[in-house]
Amino acid sequence: MKLFLQILLIVSSVLLVLLVLLHRGRGGGLSSLFGGGMQSSLSGSSVVEKNLDRLTLFCAAVWLISIVGIGLLVKLG
Repeated sequence: MKLFLQILLIVSSVLLVLLVLLHRGRGGGLSSLFGGGMQSSLSGSSVVEKNLDRLTLFCAAVWLISIVGIGLLVKLG
């Protein structure tokens, strides 16, 4: 069980990093430094971006559950 949760944690961590990097920049961060700020303010939220948000939240929930599960297994066992 612990091995499964560790593998799930690694996979969800890598997937979460990739999903976050796929998001479009919205604020005055590094994306606007390279000229991405104008383009992101002109276009609205699309269906693809909403689905990407949902997928990112699902992956974050899986990541959180695996962290809590590993923590409980380490504490109890």
